[in-house]
Amino acid sequence: MFDVAVIEDPAAAEVSLDPVRARLLAELAEPGSATMLAAKVGLPRQKVNYHLKALERHGLVELVEERRKGNMTERVMRATAASYVISPLALAPVQPDPSRAPDRLSARWLLALAAQLVRDVGELITGATAARKRVATFALDGEVRFASAADRAAFAEELAGAVAALVSKYHDEAAEGGRDHRVIVAVHPSVKTHPSA
Repeated sequence: MFDVAVIEDPAAAEVSLDPVRARLLAELAEPGSATMLAAKVGLPRQKVNYHLKALERHGLVELVEERRKGNMTERVMRATAASYVISPLALAPVQPDPSRAPDRLSARWLLALAAQLVRDVGELITGATAARKRVATFALDGEVRFASAADRAAFAEELAGAVAALVSKYHDEAAEGGRDHRVIVAVHPSVKTHPSA
């Protein structure tokens, strides 16, 4: 089971967004049969089986084992990942495109850039998984509290200069066999999550 899987297929995205199926995916972090799941989610076993077949068709759940129970075979399933991210590729005709309005200070441009990041990293993960390889990445995540809007603006200007200097120092257009890498740095207000009651 993967920690995170990327859903790129529109039909798989649609299947995963159904509330009952999303609940089944969550329950299947641990292997279970339709009978076990029916008791947990309060649905008839036949209905759970119907939803499991849809999830299995789209690669969101997988067979772990089959057990003989009298004259029946019980199928034990498990989710293929602990969590899922739907790639903008699933909405290809309307996926965000940061080049349409490249305004570095716009929250909507940042969102389009983040969607591009999800799409690109999702494609890399899909390709690496098929090739049984890892993807070399690096990310930073932190939090800073600014005393004023002026401090925030000064920080952004200094950060942009530092990143531009690093890119200029290490970028080698003539490097034979080199590989291009995308650098994204974002600053946005923190969103405080509230613990569920």
